[in-house]
Amino acid sequence: EAVVTVAYAGICGSDVELFRGGRPPGFVEYPLIPGHEWSGTVARVGDGVDAGLVGRKVVGEGFRSCGRCDPCRDGNAVLCATGYDEIGFTRPGAWAEQLALPAAQLHVLPGDVDLRAAALLEPAACSAAAVARAAIEPGARVAVVGAGALGALAVQLARRHGPAEIVVVEPEPGRANIAARCGATRVVGPDAIDDLHGCCDVVIEAAGSTDSAELALGLVRRGGRLVLAGIPPAAATVRVRDLVAARVDVATVFGAPSAAWRDAVAALATGALDPALLISHTVDLAEIDTAIALVSGSMGAVGKVLLAP
Repeated sequence: EAVVTVAYAGICGSDVELFRGGRPPGFVEYPLIPGHEWSGTVARVGDGVDAGLVGRKVVGEGFRSCGRCDPCRDGNAVLCATGYDEIGFTRPGAWAEQLALPAAQLHVLPGDVDLRAAALLEPAACSAAAVARAAIEPGARVAVVGAGALGALAVQLARRHGPAEIVVVEPEPGRANIAARCGATRVVGPDAIDDLHGCCDVVIEAAGSTDSAELALGLVRRGGRLVLAGIPPAAATVRVRDLVAARVDVATVFGAPSAAWRDAVAALATGALDPALLISHTVDLAEIDTAIALVSGSMGAVGKVLLAP
């Protein structure tokens, strides 16, 4: 294992779920130190681990796995046959001064990287997984539903594939502005999408609201692709008849495989990805109540909130 001194840790909606007791059974174990989005510097390593890691800037994959089953061998620890086990949900997370995790899960960053930006590489890896499953071709018409962290980062990563257009559907003005800064061709509200209905080659749903999947399905052309990256409430539905009749290819994303992590880290290193565009607040870990209020929207926060342990 390696012990990492945490520089910054992010907060997302699933972390708010932890505080409200809304995390589904099997996906949390209390008592718990949260924190699955983070960046830091290696402080020390255990026996048999390369001592050259000490002092290096890193991020790390959060899913703990057996390393032996077929999904693990394919680089999909999130699908490990032993079941769900993730830092910040079932294991101590990064809302602390230090974090211990298997050294094999680390991704080493360039020495000059901004650790504030790097703290968002976990959601960026999930967005990279969504973009990979979208299989965007040059000249494609792409829509992204939702401009939270997943959606805004997906816009940046999708640009690399040369789409003719990336339209973002987002009703909140602050998030809409972030989407534009991230490279969206156009940002519209849910009430201004008439020209998009049935016209998009690829749609990435990243909002996870009750009706966002239905909205996203309505945008996909016949024979197009729909990627569901948001996790909606249990009451959300999708019209299966419409999926079948339109021969829409559907893919889902939960967590990120190792390949998506490598892609996100490389995009950050080359400048193709700038997660810092999303950050609006950095809060001391001791002020966690303030941070949770910001993320939940009760204080009018728009962008990503980071904790500084």
